[in-house]
Amino acid sequence: MSEIVEIEQRAVAVAEQAGPMKSALAALQAGATVEQLQGLLALQKDWEANEARKAYVAAMAEFKKNPPEIFKRKQVNFTTRDGDTTSYQHATIGDVTSLTVAGLAAHGFSHRWDTKQADGRIEVTCILTHNLGHSESTTLEASPDSSGKKNAIQQVASTVTYLQRYTLLAACGLATKDMEDDDGAGAAAAPEIPAELLAEARTEAMKGWKALAAWIKGRSDADIKLLEPESDNLKAAAKAADKAPK
Repeated sequence: MSEIVEIEQRAVAVAEQAGPMKSALAALQAGATVEQLQGLLALQKDWEANEARKAYVAAMAEFKKNPPEIFKRKQVNFTTRDGDTTSYQHATIGDVTSLTVAGLAAHGFSHRWDTKQADGRIEVTCILTHNLGHSESTTLEASPDSSGKKNAIQQVASTVTYLQRYTLLAACGLATKDMEDDDGAGAAAAPEIPAELLAEARTEAMKGWKALAAWIKGRSDADIKLLEPESDNLKAAAKAADKAPK
């Protein structure tokens, strides 16, 4: 009896909802069995999950109509342990999050990161959740960043920050842009890199230079052209992966 009462309370609580719950209410009034009501409630849960997924897709489409512009403002210069000099620009975690999170929140999104570390590898997952409950996640992993003269803790922190930036960007389908030159020209006008292509390139870069080079060799000229704005970052990440402790 208590199970029937609980199901009835659930039905009444969502009486104004659309979907299978209307059928559940009608079945309840007609004297349906507990098993029949449970089946209808399961359908309702599936229906709600699908509605939440559609709302997520619609909200993301609205977000992408006016995406934030995230520029590579941070200049990095360092000498590697082999004596080579590396120089490139990137967007800081602060630039990425402050601009992206504000835009996401305006369309009902929140985000969080899950971080794991095992077998010398660091894994970061960015989880985007819409206010109706649907979530999607993007995961990348890499070794601690041993470039420059970082100590062990700094190596881990550097990789975590790197993966946080790029999982959030990939989850939102965004790419950073180069700063304009003094004459107003620059790479900011270049076509946006498709999120799937960029995420795949970054994943290969985390495996090292050989893996990245082999992957690039198999790409079309059009894909390689699209990736040019990120080429320095990809090379730096691949070199760091090669030099990281295995």
